[in-house]
Amino acid sequence: MDSSMMVNIGEERFDRVIGQDKFYIDKTDFIREWWETGSTVTLIARPRRFGKTLNMSMLECFFSNRYAKRGDLFEGLSIWKEEKYRQLQGTFPVIFLTFANVKASKYEDMEYSITKVISDLYEQNRYLLDKDVLRNCRKIKCTI
Repeated sequence: MDSSMMVNIGEERFDRVIGQDKFYIDKTDFIREWWETGSTVTLIARPRRFGKTLNMSMLECFFSNRYAKRGDLFEGLSIWKEEKYRQLQGTFPVIFLTFANVKASKYEDMEYSITKVISDLYEQNRYLLDKDVLRNCRKIKCTI
């Protein structure tokens, strides 16, 4: 490991981990395995601090059209070895919802925080209502 590389604890955004050259164990084979199962819905149940949010962020960065032309995030990683997967990168609308940072001690605060997360997500994805984006999807998967 390069002495300038930092070991990251708690970063949940894949693009930041890769972009800041932080220590990352390549889990991109998960993309291939998940894609090839053809599942409509996938439940990923793991204990706290086992990388669920980081893995979901990795999926978002790989599939989301917001990260189109960001193959640089995956260069040198396992998923980038096969051309068919390089062609998939950045080609789908992805709605990524996480409550990982929602914390509150009172019910009202929790309700507000969850409402804010959903409202922000709606605004970020409003473009899906304005365009014919969803009609052009060949294969859409839902991950919970």
